[in-house]
Amino acid sequence: MINGVYSAYGVSDKTARLAEEAMEAVLPVYREIDEIREYNQLKVLGAFRELGFAERHMGLTTGYGYDDIGREKIEEIYAKIFGGEKAYVRMQISSGTQAISAILYGILRPGDELLAVTGRPYDTLMETIGIDDSYDASLKAYGITYDEVDLLPDGSPDTEGILSKLNQKTRMVFIQKSRGYSTRRALLSSDIKTIIDTVRGWSKESHRDIIIAVDNCYGEFVGKEEPCELGADICGGSLIKNPGGGICSTGGYIVGREDLVEKVACRITAPGLGSHVGPTLGFNRMIAQGIFRAPATVAECLKGAVFASKMFELTGFKTSPSSTEPRGDIVQTIEFNDPDKLIKFCQMIQACSPVDSFALPEPYAMPGYSDEVVMAAGTFIQGATSELSCDGPIREPYIGYMQGGLVYEQAKLAVMLSIDSWG
Repeated sequence: MINGVYSAYGVSDKTARLAEEAMEAVLPVYREIDEIREYNQLKVLGAFRELGFAERHMGLTTGYGYDDIGREKIEEIYAKIFGGEKAYVRMQISSGTQAISAILYGILRPGDELLAVTGRPYDTLMETIGIDDSYDASLKAYGITYDEVDLLPDGSPDTEGILSKLNQKTRMVFIQKSRGYSTRRALLSSDIKTIIDTVRGWSKESHRDIIIAVDNCYGEFVGKEEPCELGADICGGSLIKNPGGGICSTGGYIVGREDLVEKVACRITAPGLGSHVGPTLGFNRMIAQGIFRAPATVAECLKGAVFASKMFELTGFKTSPSSTEPRGDIVQTIEFNDPDKLIKFCQMIQACSPVDSFALPEPYAMPGYSDEVVMAAGTFIQGATSELSCDGPIREPYIGYMQGGLVYEQAKLAVMLSIDSWG
């Protein structure tokens, strides 16, 4: 059946037979993905119904954006879905990095210490924290110190290491759910809960109010529980990733304790204005549709990732997660051990895209990254990782980080044509 559909695109009989084998093997995993999607879809629908979302909430505001009932209702819905007291959902947040940076700058003060307990954070946060000393307005420049604890070799939290690093200066424990540009696995809900319980135990004994913040990018709706439901104080992410459902053209969100979310809002706007300003300019409908569609979109992303993992396993490549491992995010890594194969795979992702399929990605120096990066993203929305994309730094072992896919057939085609292209 696969050959009948995909042969018109140049897929060989040999690769089509391999794809049939892969599909048969991952059917139990697909059933689990569908069960999680159904749970989350009903959870999202329930929030819309319980909070009385209506046509009038899809209007627009301009200028300062005071008294935007639609924006306020959407933020109530986000808070309900993600288990927080308050949410801040704005198109003025242009990236996940901006959302996470705002959390750090909004809450931490001179003399505080930030403790990352999932190893070195994502590359684009290096200048925010001050790890590379290149930015004179980093947290370090403001007198906020930084320390980190790596995960254990199996990817689980190092609770002993965390306890050894916590001290009277520790103000925030930072958890990055996704792997970033690393080889570690994404965190599962059980991992996040272990970290939270460890920190809360120490905090109670030491009479210290430690804020637990989670970078939730790429992880929303992959499982049934979100970080604040597990006990985190605050989390954030981007609307052009999972929670935008492939519909949002920009935006970000922050969810958590009401006092903390408002502090972050004051950082993004100004003290005294906080969450009260921010015009929606008619985008309330888009944001609402995006979060409503998100569980289904994430399921498509995961099915494409699982298929890719199985196909590359069958052809001898190391993948993470494996096709049968539990997943904490939508990212699929393939270890190519060859820069040309990494570049070729990204080029095939681009060639199978609905937008700019004729473009040929090449490595280049991208702001915020320490190595040249090759990126494929023939997406309707620039940089939207809810749509099929793949990127990877040009450094050993030449790992491709594949994510997204509004429809998983696109990922299937790209993977099959890539395998054919290598003979």
